[in-house]
Amino acid sequence: MQNTEQDWDLILTSKKSWFDLQLKQIWLYRDLLMLFVKRDIISFYKQTIFGPLWYFIQPIFTTIVYTFVFGKLANLSTDGIPQPLFYLAGITAWNYFADCLIKTSTTFKDNAGVFGKVYFPRVITPLSIVISNLLRFCIQMLLFVGMIIYYYCHGYNIQLNWQILLFPFFVILMAMQGLGFGMIITAMTTKYRDLAYLLNFGIQLMMYTTTVIYPLSSLKGKLYWIVALNPMTFIIEGIKASTLGTGIITLNSFLYVLTVSIIIFSIGYLTFNKVEKTFVDTI
Repeated sequence: MQNTEQDWDLILTSKKSWFDLQLKQIWLYRDLLMLFVKRDIISFYKQTIFGPLWYFIQPIFTTIVYTFVFGKLANLSTDGIPQPLFYLAGITAWNYFADCLIKTSTTFKDNAGVFGKVYFPRVITPLSIVISNLLRFCIQMLLFVGMIIYYYCHGYNIQLNWQILLFPFFVILMAMQGLGFGMIITAMTTKYRDLAYLLNFGIQLMMYTTTVIYPLSSLKGKLYWIVALNPMTFIIEGIKASTLGTGIITLNSFLYVLTVSIIIFSIGYLTFNKVEKTFVDTI
C-alpha cells in the first residue's frame, strides 16, 4: 500500500507553547461562541418576573441611590453635569467592566464539568462572557442616550466634540481589562479558592478609586495621582468626556490606558492559556 497524505482540520496535542493563541481554533468554533453568548443572555433573565427589563431596572435604581447619597447628602461635585447623567455614565461603564471581571474569574470552576469531557478552545468561554455583557452594555447605553435627550430637551446643552470618536476604543480597552483581570484570577483560583471570596469586596473597593462618583478634576495632590493610576479611571473619564463633554483625557493618559490594557490582557491570556492544560487536576 502506498502512503497517502491526509490533511487534518484539527490536531489535538497536550503540548502547547505559552504563545499559542489559538486564533484559528477560535474562528473554527465561532458557532459555539455564539451559542455561549446566547446562553449567557437568556440565563440572565430566565425565570425572572421582569425579564429583560432588569437591564434597565438595575442602572436606574443604582443611579437614584447614588444621586441621593453622593449628590444630595455628600454634595460631591459632578463638574456641572446633571447628577443622574453623571452617575449613570459611570455606573454603566463600571458595571460592564465589573461583570466581565467577576463572571470571567470563575470560568474554570463553573465549567469544570464541561471542560473535562468535551474539547473546544477554553478561551471561548470568557470571550462569550465579554460579548454577552457588551450587548447588555449597549442596551443600557440606550437608556443613557435617552436621558441625554431628555435633559437636552429641557434646556441642558451637551457639549459634544471630536472625542466621541474615541468612545469605541474606550469600550474595547474596558473589555480588555475586564477579560485580562478575570483570566488572571480564574487561573489563580484553581489553586487558591479564597481569592474568589475576596473578589466582590475588591471590586467594590476598586470602584471608589475610580471617578464613578466624583470627577477627577475635583482631586488634588497625591490623591489625584493615586486615583489616576487606576487603569479604569481614564477610561471612565474618557467615556464621560466623549458623551457628556466633560472629563480629563489627554494623549498621555490615553497612551497610559492603552499600554496598561494591553499588558493586563496579554498577561491574562497567556496565564489562562498555560493553566487550562492542567487545571482539571487541581480544581
